[in-house]
Amino acid sequence: MTILCIETSTSVCSAAVCKDGALIKQCISYEGSNHARLLPSYIEELLSFTREQHLSLDAVALSEGPGSYTGLRIGTSTAKGLCYGLSVPLIPVPTLEVLCEAARQHSAFSIRHSDILIPMIDARRMEVYTMINGETKAVVVESEESLISTNETVYYFGDGAEKCTKVLTHPNWHCIPNIVPEAQYVGVLAERIASSNQQALISGQQLAYYEPFYLKEFIAAPSHVKGLS
Repeated sequence: MTILCIETSTSVCSAAVCKDGALIKQCISYEGSNHARLLPSYIEELLSFTREQHLSLDAVALSEGPGSYTGLRIGTSTAKGLCYGLSVPLIPVPTLEVLCEAARQHSAFSIRHSDILIPMIDARRMEVYTMINGETKAVVVESEESLISTNETVYYFGDGAEKCTKVLTHPNWHCIPNIVPEAQYVGVLAERIASSNQQALISGQQLAYYEPFYLKEFIAAPSHVKGLS
């Protein structure tokens, strides 16, 4: 499959074209929350590239969350619009699994099959969105036991990981720096999902009602601007 992939769940914005799970071309920015400005230009560049390469898109893959509310909404609205315009299905991919794939492929650490991977997306203060034993949840990190009790080697990573190093001090726990979700890893997982379960692809009426996986409800903070509170 040739898949256009979108990742906007954190401050990193990226889009990519993957074919049969392999990256062909990726556009990525680490400069901060400029997704609304950057993503359309990335999509235009990638669509032009696919035409030049005589590639026909079979699906759009989206990193579905959890993560930034604004980033997820931008990515989701863009993905749904592309699916309608190109008449292709949507493949949602869990963002925390995207982080794990990034850690496995880019880590300088020798991660073994028995090692435990704990992806972390910053949810402000000492809270993170994480996935442990297949369960996605929001956790306030106060110690290793806040996450999991184990004697195995643990690797944790993502934009919520660095703030946790001061409380995760056990010698078996290792923070892997500079691991971010990228669209290319969305493509790797989307290919696996599509190959194993065609029912996971979303189209038609299902697509109209699709929403990203926020995990927690959005609560707007009180405005500090006079007259708007």
